[in-house]
Amino acid sequence: MSAPSTTLPGGTWALGDLEVARFGYGAMQLAGPWVMGPPADRDAALAVLREAVALGVTHIDTSEAYGPRFTNEVIREALHPYPADVRIATKVGGARDAQGGWPTAREPDQLRRQIEDNLETLGVDRLDLVYLRLGDAQGPVAEPVGPAFETLVGLQRQGVIRHLGLSNALPEQIAEARAIAPIVAVQNMYNLASRHDDALIDDLARDGIAYVPFFPLGGFTPLQSDALSAVAARLGSTPMSVALAWLLRRSPNILLIPGTSSVAHLRENTAGAGFVLSADDLAELDRLGG
Repeated sequence: MSAPSTTLPGGTWALGDLEVARFGYGAMQLAGPWVMGPPADRDAALAVLREAVALGVTHIDTSEAYGPRFTNEVIREALHPYPADVRIATKVGGARDAQGGWPTAREPDQLRRQIEDNLETLGVDRLDLVYLRLGDAQGPVAEPVGPAFETLVGLQRQGVIRHLGLSNALPEQIAEARAIAPIVAVQNMYNLASRHDDALIDDLARDGIAYVPFFPLGGFTPLQSDALSAVAARLGSTPMSVALAWLLRRSPNILLIPGTSSVAHLRENTAGAGFVLSADDLAELDRLGG
């Protein structure tokens, strides 16, 4: 294994006409417990965002539902006016209830309100990338995409959305949406242990569409976690670093959005993802998805 790179690993990818670093930042962990309420330490949250941009991160992933509102407000406080190369992606289609649940909110009036809220809390006139969040908290659900997606396409034509994407989506839903309007990214759960989207990733790569995996360590069985930890220990790294390095190697259209509320962990993630995995390392890691 080589030493970590001194710059963000992975190079760049084009989200439509917007170039972003493949190593980004996911802001979900900046909210309070269970992604509800304000950050436990607002100053630390501000510091993480500013350090991410200082390290070269140009792709920040958020949602108005994180908090709700609090995460977007922290992003605005930390970074507004935004550097010219920083792009913010957000998600709509879900809400929060008083119990911390994630009910769907995909009626046209709900989507329009969510877009208005994102514009307000982020302090922008146009959103760089908006994902339509499908399914539910348990994962994708086979259901029509058209009506909700068409609402966002209408808002895109009005100029308040630059690019569109889908999150928590099945391949057939992606095809349905693409028949209506272009998308630049898909955000689904995917990692070493959860490889259900392997074919989809390759198909999207051929069409120049980004794939943004969430939960890089989610869904591992105890045996898989133990195996990953063993590989990481042998390489002198951490399970997260190895998982991120593997994702960057998996396909050039994969964009990383690991989240953390710690500057130290942010630096560890960015450095660790730059480790070069050998052919033997990759073969051993690939077996975790079997």
